[in-house]
Amino acid sequence: MALSISAVVLLAIIVFLLVKKSGLKAGHAVVCTLLGFYLASSSVAPTINELTTNVAGVIGDIKF
Repeated sequence: MALSISAVVLLAIIVFLLVKKSGLKAGHAVVCTLLGFYLASSSVAPTINELTTNVAGVIGDIKF
């Protein structure tokens, strides 16, 4: 059975849990979100996209 989840949803859940359980302040989460938006519009965005695609491919190839 294959399970597919969006990276955005996964990261949102992680940030939510960090804010609630690990003491991450909401202001820090907002700064990280803004950084993500600025990175997405920069020249580094294709490299980051390729890296995350490759990492997801490696994780997807792991047989349990």
